[in-house]
Amino acid sequence: MASTETRDAAEEAAREPKKPSEDLAGLEAGLDALDAVPTRRTSLRDTFVRKVLPPLVAVALVLVVWQVLVWAQVTEEYKLPSPGAVWREVTDAWYQGTLLGYIWTSVSRGLLGFLFALAIGTPLGLLVARVKFVRAAIGPILSGLQSLPSVAWVPPAVIWLGLNDQMMFAVILLGAVPSIANGLVSGVDQVSPLYLRAGRTLGATGLRGTWHIVMPAALPGYLAGLKQGWAFSWRSLMAAEIIASSPELGIGLGQLLENGRVASSMSMVFLAILLILVVGVAIDLLIFSPLERWVLRNRGLLARS
Repeated sequence: MASTETRDAAEEAAREPKKPSEDLAGLEAGLDALDAVPTRRTSLRDTFVRKVLPPLVAVALVLVVWQVLVWAQVTEEYKLPSPGAVWREVTDAWYQGTLLGYIWTSVSRGLLGFLFALAIGTPLGLLVARVKFVRAAIGPILSGLQSLPSVAWVPPAVIWLGLNDQMMFAVILLGAVPSIANGLVSGVDQVSPLYLRAGRTLGATGLRGTWHIVMPAALPGYLAGLKQGWAFSWRSLMAAEIIASSPELGIGLGQLLENGRVASSMSMVFLAILLILVVGVAIDLLIFSPLERWVLRNRGLLARS
């Protein structure tokens, strides 16, 4: 009898409408539970298994397949050198003291040219994104320049500027600036109008609004444009180094690739390709991947570990 009365009382209490304060407390508790994501520091073993081991396995598989093709003699040896022959090319360049010189010549040019492109492409992108007349006049030209192969700029740059570093930087700028500017324009277009109105209400107008409202909100698209801009600048530089050669320019990775072709040395060609690939992966891992994680983490899209 008592249990029946208790059950009836509980059902009656459940049917009674809850007070707004109780609903608000329950909502706050639910939000707190969502925010309280359990985090733990990733162990060294987990980091190795998830991030280091997969690329090592992939590289090992490529080397195995490569060596099997060499053993199977699918083509002549001078066309497909063994991994060991390419490794001997690496060690010879290291002992001769030229390996780091090849890398530094190209990397220094590429990074400096990319910084110049960043300084030009960022204000240009903001101008195109914020001024309608400029967008109508320059926007289609930027899109066309972005689709134009960077190698097409090498012959006119050589004629205009000669065989020097200025020619290299010009080719890099023409390849990278449109990508950076278009990336920023895309990021600005995706900024919510609510942010802009809120910024104007708080007095963030003009350059202040651009710095505190527009740029932070457009950061994901801008970062994507930076990554694409670096890829274009690196490819533009390699094309310029392959086509234009001069003692004043030194020997970069592109020139090393061309020297291998002229000498019919596939081991040297593979060495140049390997170094170009390694530099591209290293720049992405050391610069752009940390920036992407920082942006995602600040927006709550990546759990802290």
